[in-house]
Amino acid sequence: MELGLAILLTDYSMAPAALGASAEERGFESLFLAEHTHIPVSRESPYAGEGELPREYMHTIDPFVGLAAAATATQRLKVGTGVCLVIERDPITTAKEVATLDHISGGRFLFGVGAGWNREEMRNHGTDPGTRFRRMRESVEAMKAIWTQDEAEYHGRLIDFDPIWSWPKPVQEPHPPILVGGVGEKVLDRVVAYGDEWIPNRIKGPEELAGRIAELQRRAEAAGRERIPVTVFGAKPEQLEQLRDAGVTRALFRLLPEGPDQVQRELDELGEVVARWAG
Repeated sequence: MELGLAILLTDYSMAPAALGASAEERGFESLFLAEHTHIPVSRESPYAGEGELPREYMHTIDPFVGLAAAATATQRLKVGTGVCLVIERDPITTAKEVATLDHISGGRFLFGVGAGWNREEMRNHGTDPGTRFRRMRESVEAMKAIWTQDEAEYHGRLIDFDPIWSWPKPVQEPHPPILVGGVGEKVLDRVVAYGDEWIPNRIKGPEELAGRIAELQRRAEAAGRERIPVTVFGAKPEQLEQLRDAGVTRALFRLLPEGPDQVQRELDELGEVVARWAG
């Protein structure tokens, strides 16, 4: 099981290049950045965590720009979106950004995607919350066409375009892994239908997760697919053995997006966990 990091990286926290370099130096396999283009001031959508929405949600940097900086400061570290809200993005533009980042990083990009939870945020982008899961699937399918075809076209109910040219193509073939986010009732259907991996968040514990991973692998086998990797957000050091035994492929520690000195202290502490795990 690989160990990585996830953070809602902000404008007041550690710079992404420095964060990437420090993470690689301490032996982490990957770094994932979250995405929120904005947070509406007037918001009815409930926050899934405890208490008020933390201020980092209003201060997140663009994940593609941040990950590009981290990638150029490193050589081995995998860089990923955790997760990219593809329902709020143009798929042609996003396909270009993914391919470019994979090109810049030498094939080290992991494309985590999700449908989001903040309905007001979606609506500001012109997305109907009621059709967001269809939009997510069509966006991913359309991007796959752009990455793998010289003259790509896609004709869905929400995403539609005639043949286009778009380069660069991703370094990874056929494209960077698609990590489908979410923990809802139908998320496993989505993973099997168009994902390469599953990246659940806010899990209650390794025991519950083990059952869902087993179900995922049963569905994968029934669909004629190989075992599907699973990346988990918010891993705790004391859970690592349980997560591995549950079938987790990659465990991500959550970094608090505080000032640079505080983030560095967290990196040093978690780096010791990585060293023990590797040894």
